[in-house]
Amino acid sequence: MAFQKAMKGSILVGGGALAAVLGLSHFTHYRRKQVNLAYVEAAEFICEPVNREPPSREAQLLTLQNTSEFDILVIGGGATGSGCALDAVTRGLKTALVERDDFSSGTSSRSTKLIHGGVRYLQKAIMKLDLEQYRMVKEALHERANLLEIAPHLSAPLPIMLPIYKWWQLPYYWVGIKLYDLVAGSNCLKSSYVLSKSRALEHFPMLQKDKLVGAIVYYDGQHNDARMNLAIALTAARYGAATANYMEVVSLLKKKDPETGEEHVRGARCKDVLTGQEFDVRARCVINATGPFTDTVRKMDDENAAPICQPSAGVHIVMPGYYSPESMGLLDPATSDGRVIFFLPWEKMTIAGTTDTPTDVTHHPIPSEEDINFILNEVRNYLSCDVEVRRGDVLAAWSGIRPLVIDPKSADTQSISRNHVVDISDSGLITIAGGKWTTYRSMAEDTINAAVKAHNLKAGPSRTVGLFLQGGKDWSPTLYIRLVQDYGLESEVAQHLATTYGDKAFEVAKMASVTGKRWPIVGVRLVSEFPYIEAEVKYGIKEYACTAVDMISRRTRLAFLNVQAAEEALPRIVELMGRELNWDSHRKEEELETARKFLYYEMGYKSRSEQLTDRSEISLLPSDIDRYKKRFHKFDADQKGFITIVDVQRVLESINVQMDENTLHEILNEVDLNKNGQVELNEFLQLMSAVQKGRVSGSRLAILMKTAEENLDTRVPIPVDRSCGGL
Repeated sequence: MAFQKAMKGSILVGGGALAAVLGLSHFTHYRRKQVNLAYVEAAEFICEPVNREPPSREAQLLTLQNTSEFDILVIGGGATGSGCALDAVTRGLKTALVERDDFSSGTSSRSTKLIHGGVRYLQKAIMKLDLEQYRMVKEALHERANLLEIAPHLSAPLPIMLPIYKWWQLPYYWVGIKLYDLVAGSNCLKSSYVLSKSRALEHFPMLQKDKLVGAIVYYDGQHNDARMNLAIALTAARYGAATANYMEVVSLLKKKDPETGEEHVRGARCKDVLTGQEFDVRARCVINATGPFTDTVRKMDDENAAPICQPSAGVHIVMPGYYSPESMGLLDPATSDGRVIFFLPWEKMTIAGTTDTPTDVTHHPIPSEEDINFILNEVRNYLSCDVEVRRGDVLAAWSGIRPLVIDPKSADTQSISRNHVVDISDSGLITIAGGKWTTYRSMAEDTINAAVKAHNLKAGPSRTVGLFLQGGKDWSPTLYIRLVQDYGLESEVAQHLATTYGDKAFEVAKMASVTGKRWPIVGVRLVSEFPYIEAEVKYGIKEYACTAVDMISRRTRLAFLNVQAAEEALPRIVELMGRELNWDSHRKEEELETARKFLYYEMGYKSRSEQLTDRSEISLLPSDIDRYKKRFHKFDADQKGFITIVDVQRVLESINVQMDENTLHEILNEVDLNKNGQVELNEFLQLMSAVQKGRVSGSRLAILMKTAEENLDTRVPIPVDRSCGGL
């Protein structure tokens, strides 16, 4: 079908009118007629999901192969791509979505976890009288309210404190924050307010109090980004979209118009990354929603296409929960280099970030030690001197690539757009790029509007405002109590399941294994200090998890919370997945190796482990060296110059403490720098020096030896769980 020439070009979106929500009672409800295929037939109206549960990945692949032509094919399974699929399918369009990795495997899972309008953007809009920035903030605040409504289990309002250290800043920032409330209008979550110095310290006791004048508290939203992305994709699948992860687009399919002789994009050649199988997926319209990889797909369409993506790396770190109050965030509005740093409670930990540095596009971004230390230094500026901010307390770190874009049709080709850009190529490929997590829904709406108009598709207006995402419809704040009462789950586990799966938490609870204890009755944890349970691995496979990395990073968030805990849980996760997916021993080893590499490079384990190496300096006072030598020799009774598992077992037995050999091996291996099966005196001194300098924290060997020394006579049991404390 010929394209409308008027649509060729690009649309720079600045917060236009949003579609009204249509009455859903008139929509037709369809059910699947074939259990082995996902339902994808276009319907005039859709009111309810056509699938009670998302079809299996195998069923989705069959649908992609056997459907003669889709209306819409979306490339990219991040927040924007998944949003496009949901917007299209709920308009009655026959929709497909393919993602070369896992849903939310890229930038969408590596955000600051905020749903916000952007206080700093409003400041710029006012200072520079920038109407585009103002519209962007207003649109984002509308979308913030909608996202909190449609996924209440995954999101919640969060108060954020802006500490004030100069009197003149108090009225300046107060006016700005009040304008933020004003622009939000009826979508304002809660009204901002001013705190005196004493009240600010009550709410945030670890705050730097010298020269503190007071503080301003305002509200934004916070969410579990990867789970939110997954909820969007799963909702699209339930409404009938054929969605498949690990499906890579190898090339675009084109068809020549017999009337004009022009070639138009009409689908894509896709490859199943897991099996290597290739097949064509044909569609009247193809949407490029690939984030940082936008230009890669654009060049598939036209090898001469000018790059529009300006990738920027944003690094975040996760620290123990005691660094921040449980329900109060912190905003540093002006860091040493002019950036903004957030310091927020998240999943009972503390997240800090972000940086903003130019980078190359890669599938595996790595957080740099320089960026990690930059964030730590900024955090030190705002925390009390009583709180020692230690490098060793960084439990995880990651880098996300923000796809800033240049409008390809703009006269100023060097000007980076602050908003999202919808571009339509001469061959009809539609590209959506830029924007932010919060506005994914309006970005998707604008994209599908452009697709409908450019390709003459029969569809009504967007219906995604107020459309509940999977798990949100029947969720309530007290749902977890029913999980405790009906299934015998721990309260912490029940709350976690409720805020992760919403009304689907009952399905996870039904899969939970019996613990064999008096309490909890069911719910075997994957790792002791986190509420993730083994049943989530089984349920995660129903949510299209295909690899161990999917499970530790996006179905659960272990990798983002504590890389050591994630590594500890890996063998059991691989065992459970292998049982469900029929993996052989070779595949299990591959999964373990790949997941460990992911943790080592992409989640900050490498930077963490490099804080203690065989090249680490020993910077201790002579008195400290003598003290640590005496401690070491309590274990090295034979004066060999090293200690082994046998030495540690001997000391533990003398104080009536039992510990299995595998645990002891893990504890010593953390400090055995040359990996010869023993810990030399020099290695122990390197460890204690790193602990003193704050580069290492939570060393189980250091804590065990210190506690044993103190309790050899009293016979007090020794705690050896991972700790975030130092010595």
